[in-house]
Amino acid sequence: MTDDARFEDGATGLPLKLRAFDGEDLAVISSLLQDAVMPSGEMTWLPKERRFAMLVNRFRWEQFARSGKCERVQALVIVNDVLKVCSNGFDAGAKDLVLSLLAMRFEPGEDGAGRLVLTLAGDGEIALDVECLDIALKDVSRPYPAPSGKAPTHPLDEGETR
Repeated sequence: MTDDARFEDGATGLPLKLRAFDGEDLAVISSLLQDAVMPSGEMTWLPKERRFAMLVNRFRWEQFARSGKCERVQALVIVNDVLKVCSNGFDAGAKDLVLSLLAMRFEPGEDGAGRLVLTLAGDGEIALDVECLDIALKDVSRPYPAPSGKAPTHPLDEGETR
């Protein structure tokens, strides 16, 4: 005879499904996407649909904070109402180039419009001119052990890491 599943058994594996419409929401999504990696070929802009999408392998910071487990999960990030996309600091045509996302920030313009800036490791960035802030984050795979077995770190000042 098998045991019944308990709520606690599934709590750490629940997929995220979030939306951001303002700066506070964006701060949460940005923190969850810190250190997400993806080949540049996994990003696409659909100008007729005014949508930018990317499939990333995000580090599960929420799981690491709870248990110290180093896991990643594939997640879909969709930005709606995109008017223009620019990139800088990397070859956008190199489809196998692996990019690492450090942060996302919104630079407001007039009437809710503005620029969403995705800061990448190595001084690269992607800038999305948007009519309004509308971002969706959705986990689309089961979590898997992080290949490195470690949490990402970032050099700060002389020997410090974060």
